Formats: sequence, C-alpha cells, structure tokens
Amino acid sequence: MTLLIRFARHWLLALQFFTRIPVTGPLAAWVGYSPAMLRASAAHMPGIGALIGFLAAGLLGTLLWLLPPVAAAPWVAAVASTVWSVWLTGAFHEDGLADLADGLGGSYQRERALEIMKDSRIGSFGAIALVLALFSKCALLATLAQVEPWLAVLALFGAHVSSRLAPLFIIATLPHVGDTPQSKSKPLADAISTAALATALLWWMGAMALLAGLRPDMAWIAGNIGVALACAWMRRLLARRIQGFTGDGLGATQQVCEIAFYLGVALACGAAVA
Repeated sequence: MTLLIRFARHWLLALQFFTRIPVTGPLAAWVGYSPAMLRASAAHMPGIGALIGFLAAGLLGTLLWLLPPVAAAPWVAAVASTVWSVWLTGAFHEDGLADLADGLGGSYQRERALEIMKDSRIGSFGAIALVLALFSKCALLATLAQVEPWLAVLALFGAHVSSRLAPLFIIATLPHVGDTPQSKSKPLADAISTAALATALLWWMGAMALLAGLRPDMAWIAGNIGVALACAWMRRLLARRIQGFTGDGLGATQQVCEIAFYLGVALACGAAVA
C-alpha cells in the first residue's frame, strides 16, 4: 500500500467513523476496516474538522449573504450552520459532552461517574451542558458575524479544525479508562503514535495557513490560545475526576475547545476595537 493510498483510506475511515457522511458500497469495501486502521485514522480528525468546518462555514456565509440586513440575520445564520454541523456529525461530540456532564455532575466517585456515562439517557446535567454549549456557539458566531461576516465564516472553519486537534493531546497524555470491551473509543485506547500526531499537526498547520492567507489577523492566534487553555483545563479535569479519558471525554473536549476558539477570536476583536 503506497503512502498516498493509505492516507486516503485512513481519512475516509475517519470520515465514516466521526461523521454521518456516507462512505458505503464499493468505496467502503475499498477502504476496509481494522482496529489498527481506526486507531491510525484518528490522525485525520483535524482533516475531518476541515471538511465539516468548510461545509458549515459555507452555509453560514451563504445565509449571511442572502438574508436581509436585519438584527436577527446573524442569529438565524449561526443557528442554521450549527444545526448543519450537528447533523453532519450525528451529534457525535455533543453526545460525549452530555454524557460527561451527567457523569461528573452526577457523582464525585470515579466508578459511579463512569457508570453514569454509559447510560444512554440524558440527565439534567447533560441537558444543561448541551443547551449552554449550543447557545454559546450560536451567540459567539452571531457576535463575530456582526463584527464582520467573513470573520465569522473563517472562524467557524478554524474552530472545527483546531478543536479536533485538541483531543489527540488528551489521548497522548492520559490513559484510557472506559469499559474497553464495549467502548466506542476502544480503538483509541492505545497511545497515539508520533507519526499520527505529526499528520494531525500537518492538517492543522495547513488550515491555519489558509486562514492567515485569506485574512491575516492576530485573532487566529487568540483563538488557538483559547483552544490550548481549554484543552489544558479539560485534561486536568479528566485526570482529576476519572484519572484518564473516555470517548465521552474526547467529545466534550472538542466541544469546549470549539467554543474557546470562538471566544478567543471575539476577545481579540474586542481588544482591537478598544
């Protein structure tokens, strides 16, 4: 298998696993599957973020262009693009956020918290976390769109890429503590390889270079500082409360880091105006 073919198969497998975009029929047969391949495909999480971010940003930009210039327009565009991104991923990461919030909010005992996370039902802590997360994303995107529509479009793209790089550092620095035989994150239980991290960083650097080329702005640095701080906070929380990571913890990390990227960009814009 050549390097390029392996790269394409791993990216398509990541697309199949982390989104609801169909990879079926002969294409799925060509891609194949093995736990080792799925583990390697985690390196392409930022690449999946680039696709989801591109599609969501495309809808956001289109709506901001077509909607009448009224106060509610940025909110309509922000909500629609958020709904689109949730549909594209099947609420994969949002589900993790809700489960983690239920587990950590439901019990301070590690084993009980892990048990609660396995329950597919959403409790009060999970519902609150989901509402706050979705509202925060829409509010921040609407705010950025009112500053400048193009800024919001690019920030949406960048947030989806950077926020999917962050969970890989959780995998690299914490042990997996889920119920491994049944866990959907079982293939990620082993430490991520240096080559996989390098591939993920290449995806991220390419996306950030694109942002800088399309709109040179220090706001992208601020957004990524927000992601780094949020990732460090999530790592500390997971290490302290459950002594490792689960699939739910990775999904929650993506959500928190996505919000942190928007917030960092918004704060940088506020500082520039001041």
